[in-house]
Amino acid sequence: MSPLVPYALARRRPFSVDMFQLVTLIALGASVYGAVVPDLGDTQRVFDVQAHRGDRGNTIENTIPAFAQALIDGATTLELDNAVTKDGVPVVWHDERIDATKCLDTRPVEEEDPMFPYVGKNIANLTLAQVKTLDCGSQRLSAFPLQVLYPGARISSMKEVFDFVGCVDKSRKMQWNIESKVNPLLANATLPYEEFVRAQYDAFTASSYPPQSITFQSFDWATLEFMKSLDSKILRSALADASTTRGANGVYPWLGGVSLDDFNGTTHGERVAQAAASLNVQVLSPGAAAHAEPGPYFTTQAMVTQAHRLGLLVKPWTVNNLTVASDLIEYGVDGIISDYSDHLRRMIQLQGQRVSQRYPKKRVNACLEEHAASWKSSGAELA
Repeated sequence: MSPLVPYALARRRPFSVDMFQLVTLIALGASVYGAVVPDLGDTQRVFDVQAHRGDRGNTIENTIPAFAQALIDGATTLELDNAVTKDGVPVVWHDERIDATKCLDTRPVEEEDPMFPYVGKNIANLTLAQVKTLDCGSQRLSAFPLQVLYPGARISSMKEVFDFVGCVDKSRKMQWNIESKVNPLLANATLPYEEFVRAQYDAFTASSYPPQSITFQSFDWATLEFMKSLDSKILRSALADASTTRGANGVYPWLGGVSLDDFNGTTHGERVAQAAASLNVQVLSPGAAAHAEPGPYFTTQAMVTQAHRLGLLVKPWTVNNLTVASDLIEYGVDGIISDYSDHLRRMIQLQGQRVSQRYPKKRVNACLEEHAASWKSSGAELA
């Protein structure tokens, strides 16, 4: 793989793309290290365009059809989330609890199942079999009116997603950015973080993807330390935003025992970068959204500069406005997470920067059909 060095795009006049300014900033995402262009060799660096939750702006989030669309659209990295079921299986889903705006009950696993209906329950309290009955492809989120529906689409296991992407990505060039959905303020909402992270690690190592293609990200920085203890070859990304980097009396619950008060950066952003670097992570993944300090964004030029000085890559989330994306590129960020990776990729490409190749739609559709049982009762092609 190519060495871990900041992409650091040269500063240039912001690119005007008013017709593609789709949404204002939303939330929650991630990042991965500088990636390579599929089939062009390790020396060909590209800007890291990350498809948030697969392709949330265009397809139902975190489903295999969403990852299929991201492959067709030419994302560099698949960004996704893990929950862990009661029986210890990592599944690809963002929310701790099954949300009625995203999923519908179909049937109980067995008659008089006391946990049924499953909508509204924590995934940590449901088995994989129970989770698999849910229809999570029939409802379009109001914030994403362009989402294509896939009625009957199921929540997939991490293994099933690895297997599907591996069917398309024969040379294993795809990059992964996988979040641990653990909340230190809601300890009973998930498995204990050690069990949670170990289940994720087991899924990572059981896949056909090499460790250096996977970045493990988390807002709960204690999980980053635990993953490091399991395998230092897994790259780690420190997620941060205004809420998780706010402390009281020197205590910062999300930062795994680290206190921002111990660092001497002039700005809040600089101290966040210093705190992340103290954990020896490889990536800082800050929210792009506004913060209380002067300036329009939580991700600031000072933060990016400090992070780079400390050897960190910077990959903000979740950027759905191309004016914002242009500003962040001016700061020198190494990648961007977006719900509209197709539009972001187009902007990067028009600026003359390298982007990852698209995967052939015919191959993607063939793999969707081959792996239909892992996400739906019957196959379907992408339009």
